[in-house]
Amino acid sequence: MDAIPRDYDERCLFDAFCKTVLRNEAQNYFRDMKRRRDREVSLGSLSQTDLDKLFTVDHYPSDSFTFSSHGCDLHIDNELVAEAFAALPSLEQSILILHCVLELADGEIGSLVGMSRSAVQRHRTKTLSELRKQLKALMPKGG
Repeated sequence: MDAIPRDYDERCLFDAFCKTVLRNEAQNYFRDMKRRRDREVSLGSLSQTDLDKLFTVDHYPSDSFTFSSHGCDLHIDNELVAEAFAALPSLEQSILILHCVLELADGEIGSLVGMSRSAVQRHRTKTLSELRKQLKALMPKGG
């Protein structure tokens, strides 16, 4: 009988190793797919409450009104709020933009617009109060 070449034994071992690895990969794949199937739910079986949670809202620059001050932009989506804000003098707009968007303190806003901290605070609270009154007047009763 002829002797079996050594490289034949190595090839057989390598082939056996490859088959074992592939079998394990296949088992892992099928186990993972079963786990996913067990977790997945058909959209048809969801309640209306759950379906209502599955949505997204796209925001486009053209859908909002933009007001700028000191390189900072304030985007307002509501047309009534934007109209009320646009009616404000530019100084009050700047103060509110810096306060609401950049969250600057009154003293920091004052140094940017050339006013004292207390003057900025007075302008800000008075302007917000006026805006609140204007918007409440526009809201439907009970809203």
